[in-house]
Amino acid sequence: MKDLLGLMGKAKEMQAKFQAMQDEIATLEATGQAGGGLVSVTLTGKFEMKSLKIDPALFKEDEVEILEDLLLAAHNDARTKVEQIMQEKTKALTAGLPPGMKLPF
Repeated sequence: MKDLLGLMGKAKEMQAKFQAMQDEIATLEATGQAGGGLVSVTLTGKFEMKSLKIDPALFKEDEVEILEDLLLAAHNDARTKVEQIMQEKTKALTAGLPPGMKLPF
């Protein structure tokens, strides 16, 4: 019975840590780049685009498709970075959990 109470206490503690991690992730930002930095996109931890920067050299009528491709690449780069940060934070949080136990509880 003592083990069960201890486990329940740990579960509540982990739940609080998980909520804190989610709050922290919501405030993080990651910037992705494409075209050697000609295009950059900054995303929040909720995958919302916060900023977009485009080098003026790309504003040519015959290069619209290139610009579109670079925008997509920069967005995907930023999204990958946000996902990696989220995975690292989740991995650190779940390091002490028994195998098979998943968050959220």
